[in-house]
Amino acid sequence: MTSKITSTLPTEVIPASEDKKSRGFKVFIFSLSTNFMFLLALYNAVISVFIPNQVQQITDASGGSKVAALALIFTLMSVFTFFDQPLAGALSDRTRSRFGRRTPWLVGGTFIGGMALAMVAHQTTILGLTLFWVIAAVALNAAQGPMSAMMPDRVEPKRRGIASGFIGAAQTGGGTLGIIFGGWIANRDLAMGFYIFAIGIFVVSLASCIINREESSKDLPYNPLSFKQLVTQLWINPRKYPDFGWTFAARFVMFLGYQMIVNYQLYILRDYIHLSNADSNVIIGTMASIQLAALLISAVVCGYLSDKFQVRKPFVIVSSLVIALAYMFPLLMPTETSMLIMAGVLGLGYGCYMSIDMALMTQVLPNKGANAGKDMGVFSIANKCPQMIVTPLGALILSLTSSYTMVFTFAIIMVIASACLIMPIRSVK
Repeated sequence: MTSKITSTLPTEVIPASEDKKSRGFKVFIFSLSTNFMFLLALYNAVISVFIPNQVQQITDASGGSKVAALALIFTLMSVFTFFDQPLAGALSDRTRSRFGRRTPWLVGGTFIGGMALAMVAHQTTILGLTLFWVIAAVALNAAQGPMSAMMPDRVEPKRRGIASGFIGAAQTGGGTLGIIFGGWIANRDLAMGFYIFAIGIFVVSLASCIINREESSKDLPYNPLSFKQLVTQLWINPRKYPDFGWTFAARFVMFLGYQMIVNYQLYILRDYIHLSNADSNVIIGTMASIQLAALLISAVVCGYLSDKFQVRKPFVIVSSLVIALAYMFPLLMPTETSMLIMAGVLGLGYGCYMSIDMALMTQVLPNKGANAGKDMGVFSIANKCPQMIVTPLGALILSLTSSYTMVFTFAIIMVIASACLIMPIRSVK
């Protein structure tokens, strides 16, 4: 790998070396943030806009249930990607190649994922759509696990608030831009939207790896790992590492609440706010624009303040409560205006949450991050499991109540619970 930012510089180091190191840090964070931004734009455009539109087209023609079909697709996606990131991260920790540990996974995963995503555009059945999207999701998650490990690989703990702030802003900003673009192009050429993301994710990832070239890992010490050991190492004992356990639990319930709204956002606009299909595609883009402006400011400012005061927990707790507040607006006032207000408040809360939560995760890793690829991948389970649960759970709630009121209520309870679970963490302020 390239010389790590975590190395300790001697006191007599010349200013030019400091400048070079500072430039290297900035280039690394910018390119990695760009990669995360495009990946999250892809995820949000496909999950929140492209697939729901495609599912509705298929079910309208066949007479099926769009909610049930969407639940099936996202549940299968979650099942097949459940251990994807931690396994890929653990394997990348032990990858020995002249291109380094993370690069082969990032480039290979986005190439296969892009090819499968392009095939999704041509599907006219739920079976075909599910098959190719699951392949794409598995490949892209295999790239994301090693990508997430790059930050603890190269950034020292005291600078991770700034780094996490920019990466968090890029993730949330990219996700928002993905919805804006997705809503715009869905009314024009849905297939072209799939092609743009399929090609773009590979190009952006390849460029990021070229800019941040890793040194050869061929000569690094290698510890053989059997499949049984690999699977058992995915278990991190919360009794032994309680702060890891609390952070994992908090992230789990946060995404259980957050994904409950995100996954059904387009259908909320159509069936709860009662907008037309075309209008809902436009409004979802407008909401994303509002959310983007709020979260970019929130993520960068909170990342800076978190590093300045060297605290993480208060930011994560408050941001969780702000997200809960955002969901109160459409719950109490189911109108187009309330959805736009929700977008702005949600941007402030989610931008802060994503920027600081990543820094918090890197500081509770077992053994000071010695197995960062595997351990950051384990944290991804806290995202994947809610994705597997939330869509069928949402479908169940809707089938029992025929209303999105309980969907919002459930989401609010979950994000408040997330704030409570952050409080017992002791090793991080």
